[in-house]
Amino acid sequence: MERVCIIEVSQKLNSHLQSPKHNCVTTLKTPTPRISCLAVHNIFLYAASINEINSIAFHKAKIFTAHQDCKIRVWQISHSKQHHLISTLPTLKDRFRHFVFPRNYVSVRRTLGYSFRSFKTWNVENNRCLESISSAHQDAVNTLVVCENGTVYTGCADGLIRVWEKVGKEKHHSLVATLEKHKPTVNALALNGDGSMLFSGGCDSITVWERKGNEHQMVFVEALRGHAGPILCMVTVDHLLVSGSSDRTVRIWQKGKRHGYNCVVVLEGHEQPVKSVVAVAGRDEYENGGSSLSICSGSLDGEIKVWEVRT
Repeated sequence: MERVCIIEVSQKLNSHLQSPKHNCVTTLKTPTPRISCLAVHNIFLYAASINEINSIAFHKAKIFTAHQDCKIRVWQISHSKQHHLISTLPTLKDRFRHFVFPRNYVSVRRTLGYSFRSFKTWNVENNRCLESISSAHQDAVNTLVVCENGTVYTGCADGLIRVWEKVGKEKHHSLVATLEKHKPTVNALALNGDGSMLFSGGCDSITVWERKGNEHQMVFVEALRGHAGPILCMVTVDHLLVSGSSDRTVRIWQKGKRHGYNCVVVLEGHEQPVKSVVAVAGRDEYENGGSSLSICSGSLDGEIKVWEVRT
């Protein structure tokens, strides 16, 4: 696969700890110069280059990679690590049906050059584009998450989060709410397991939103402060929130029984901003009670650190 480093990892990354709370199990050196995203599928860890690929997703025996050339490539998964390209989206038919207008692009002051201010919905079974929401935002769409019920949350460089749903019998998503708390940008979004809580990462804090009343009504709960730079990535695991930042640290936040989220662990050791975090293994119980969790964090220097955290 182009610009994707595939690493085979053991289902048992946990080892005897030298620290009572957390430990860096290993540091993986990859040929990928600047890691944009990490993804885990079965026993494989995928690391993509920021100069080529924005995100990686999986569906059954397929891998979908979103590239800087505004195309999605579909790969057939192979256990021999020789993944085969089977399609490139949009197809020629899609190009004729849905012409991509220049107004849906916006110039951004980054090495990435240009970015979308729209989003598209695809059928992953037949690789067809189902809908294209043009001009979803007035600036670049930095991040997107989808709830199991189909609700879409888009985070923009203008600091807005927009909520999109299929209303009534409509086949396409419509704008149902706009969340405003960040200044000036939203870099990362994450949902908890049941979609009742939304986390948005901005320039210096993480905003926590909770669903109230109808499904699309998200209300502000609290702002989590602690990172010394923009929050670039987040992932939720059970009752935990894991965040990575340009301050080169990974923080783990735990929800209290009575109060909100508190930072319980700070993982330090990266020499460049942390661009992606993933949970790479399930929880393992240890002898004195509690459990341990394995996490991978990828930074812009191409290094991946594997952490074992006790909770």
